[in-house]
Amino acid sequence: MLFQSRCAGCGRSGGVLCRTCRFALAAPPALPTTSDVVAAVPFVGRARDVLLGFKYGNRRQLAHHLAGLVVNRLLAAGVGPADVDVVTWAPTSRRRRHERGFDQAELVARRVAAQLGLPCGRLLERDGRSGAQTGLDRAARLHGPIFRASPAVAGRRVLVVDDVVTTGSTLRSAGAALRRAGAAAVRRAAVATTPALAASSPSTRPRPRPTASRTVVQGPWAA
Repeated sequence: MLFQSRCAGCGRSGGVLCRTCRFALAAPPALPTTSDVVAAVPFVGRARDVLLGFKYGNRRQLAHHLAGLVVNRLLAAGVGPADVDVVTWAPTSRRRRHERGFDQAELVARRVAAQLGLPCGRLLERDGRSGAQTGLDRAARLHGPIFRASPAVAGRRVLVVDDVVTTGSTLRSAGAALRRAGAAAVRRAAVATTPALAASSPSTRPRPRPTASRTVVQGPWAA
């Protein structure tokens, strides 16, 4: 029996992400770059469909392209390999990892690190009492999960990656754990953020809206 592959963004027959959807994701509506989280795309429309397919549809091949979007956004925000010593991720709950067979944030973080030429390692452990954020209301999400950081972060500049940011509590909690363990600096990045969070976050210095030529992944980062 033959199974036909379909694009995670539009459902057309073909590869995991068609050319039209790749370009649509590479030139999203402008998002404010904040001092809190650098996010590549808004969690709406096609980007939302792609991320849901990645997260819940076992479309692991998407991690490479999603990481390229994060890398492009980081570089546009002035964050490059010289500003980071190591990349890590905000781990999902053990139950979610068992259900899916993978940690989506880890897949993206490892590819972000590879594209930036940086090391990547598991530097955070999620407290077993911290359940998954999915399905919780906003008030519950604001508390965030509890993380413990490895002593190996002491004195290092860390980039911590997640897939989708809604309230920002997960990355804030992860960043706080890294700083308590002695990280010299912590930067936070995500593939997507909800528009409400982006609109409520204070922007850094104004930046022009990126054109498609500045955001399209080139060379080995292209999907």
